[in-house]
Amino acid sequence: MYVYINDGIVPASDAKISVFDHGFLYGDGVYETMRAYDGVVFMIEEHIKRLFRSASMIRLDIARDAGSVRTAIYRTLSANSLKSAYMRLTVSRGYGPVGLDPELCKKPTFIIIAEEFREYPETYYENGIRVIIAETRRNLTTAINPQIKSLNFLNNILAKVEAKEKGAYEAFMLNASGHLTEGTISNLFFVKDDILCTPSVECGILDGITRAIVIDLAARNGITVREGRFTQDELYRASEVFITNTTAEVMSACRVDNVDFMIGDVSGLLLKEYRKEVDAYVKEKRGESPSLRE
Repeated sequence: MYVYINDGIVPASDAKISVFDHGFLYGDGVYETMRAYDGVVFMIEEHIKRLFRSASMIRLDIARDAGSVRTAIYRTLSANSLKSAYMRLTVSRGYGPVGLDPELCKKPTFIIIAEEFREYPETYYENGIRVIIAETRRNLTTAINPQIKSLNFLNNILAKVEAKEKGAYEAFMLNASGHLTEGTISNLFFVKDDILCTPSVECGILDGITRAIVIDLAARNGITVREGRFTQDELYRASEVFITNTTAEVMSACRVDNVDFMIGDVSGLLLKEYRKEVDAYVKEKRGESPSLRE
């Protein structure tokens, strides 16, 4: 396995950072998770754009342009001879003396990891996953803006711990006002009265790239979509519930807390349409000239 670190590709055994890196010390940095299908990184432009947005919001200079980031991503994919891959791009504030002042770090640390994508168990799609609504509340947007895809993930980890303790795969979090926000690694959707509902950005969520695609696909297929503020009681009364993210795509929930749900037609349709969208994107990008990697 090979890792891209700072300015080049190295064996994974040589991919090391200092204990004084502020990403390690303080969670000071940003990241993106991507998925490659048949050698094409899906929605790479949107992921890079969001990476730069997150970095800008924490006043982090990535010290490279979007084109060089794209090249580095594909170099990492190629170095590992991967077609189907999970990819994680991390940018930390970098090496510096102990202390919170960002100016202590003179150069960011830039890392890309690419691994063979491990398919989710088919039973997750056929039978659905179990979810809980966590006691852990989503961070206040005025404390840590969820539009920043940051390395500081403790809020989500605490909710994930709750899920694991209760035998669930995922946990949905409420905000301080008691409204639904998102999962620890996903956006949430539910169908109620033939309307596809999902918490709005104003509730305190990350505007997931997969989420945006699913909303567009729903509209194109004549499904009414409502983004807004919703309570857990509204979720319990839904006819179906599902999550979305880059790697899982569209995955149904069979149970939330003690309420059971059927694997519904809407989630099934949107998963099918999403995979068509992926296939079309891969075909289009593979046909671009001169090269994906340039």
